[in-house]
Amino acid sequence: MRDEINFALKDALKAQDKRRLSTLRMVSAAVKDRDIAARGEGKEQATDAEILATLTKMVKQREESRKVYADAGRDELAAQEAEEVEIISEFLPKQLSDAEMEKAVDEAIAATGAGSIKDMGKVMGELKGKYAGQMDFAKAGATVKAKLG
Repeated sequence: MRDEINFALKDALKAQDKRRLSTLRMVSAAVKDRDIAARGEGKEQATDAEILATLTKMVKQREESRKVYADAGRDELAAQEAEEVEIISEFLPKQLSDAEMEKAVDEAIAATGAGSIKDMGKVMGELKGKYAGQMDFAKAGATVKAKLG
């Protein structure tokens, strides 16, 4: 994943695509920050799963900012945030649709043998292990809660 980001950064530099270049530099800096944090924990560098979590967080932050800008009538800034989301999302796995997420929740409930809301942690752990970066876990949590509650 790290190499993909670096290749995309070089391509954006060659193409002189300023928006893409600045976004990819931001992504690269976030990955390096994550590597530094990993070294503090005694690891060599961040794993792909940790990078994926960082990218997912970046997308979520930008989507929230886009909404705030749109609500405030700052369309040019909202469009900039949307472009950044699109660029960062290129490095994330395909997101599950609502139907696919529901099926995954049903499978996780069956796999963990969950029978009540007390088992929600087990189910969410199962989902996070299998579908990291592929679903919105806030949405998944609400679905799990509805099915178990």
